Amino acid sequence: MASNESDPGLNLSTAQQPWLVVIDMQYIFGDPQSAWFTPRFSEVIAPIQRLVALTRPHVCFTRFVAPSHPTGSWIPYYRQWPFALQPPSSHDYQLIDIFAAQEGLRVDATTFGKWTPALEAAIPRGHRILLTGVSTDCCVLSTALAAADAGRYVQVVADACAGVDDVAHTRALDVMRLYQPMIEVVQMADVLKEFQGQP
Repeated sequence: MASNESDPGLNLSTAQQPWLVVIDMQYIFGDPQSAWFTPRFSEVIAPIQRLVALTRPHVCFTRFVAPSHPTGSWIPYYRQWPFALQPPSSHDYQLIDIFAAQEGLRVDATTFGKWTPALEAAIPRGHRILLTGVSTDCCVLSTALAAADAGRYVQVVADACAGVDDVAHTRALDVMRLYQPMIEVVQMADVLKEFQGQP
C-alpha cells in the first residue's frame, strides 16, 4: 500500500482494516442477454466472494439505478439506452443472488461514481478502500477518482474487476495508475498476502 507515515490522514493501524466496496454486481451487467453485459462478469465473482469473507463487516455493495426522470446529459444517455429506464425494484437492477444474500452496507446511485455522501460517511477516514466490481472503465473508475479527490486511499483490485472488454479494462487501470499514490492498482495475490501476514 502506498502511504506516508507523516500523513495524519492515514491511521496506519486502521489502514490494515480496509473497507471493501463491491461496485454494481447486478443482473443488468451479468446477464449475457443484457445490452450492458460485461463479458468477464462471472470471472470476478469468486475473487470478490473471497474478499467479502476477509473484510466483513467492512463491506459495501453498490447498485447503479436509473433516475425516475433523467435530466441534463442523462436525457440523451437514456435515449441511447431506453431499456435501462427501469425502476430500482426491477430484476435487472438487483444484485446477483450470491451478493444479495450477503450482509453489508447498501448504496444506490443514479450516477456512474458511487462515492456518494452515504458511502463517504460510512467509511471512516484512515481506512483505505478496496474497489472491486464492474465495470472497470466506467463505475469503478468514476468511484476511484472521486474517492481519491476526497482524500481517501484507494486500492483497485485489478483481477476482481471486469471491463466492457479487455482493452477497456486495461486502459482504465492504466489511467488509475497515473493517480499514484492516491490510487494504487493491486492484484488479489497482493491483498491475500497482506491478510495472511506475509512479508
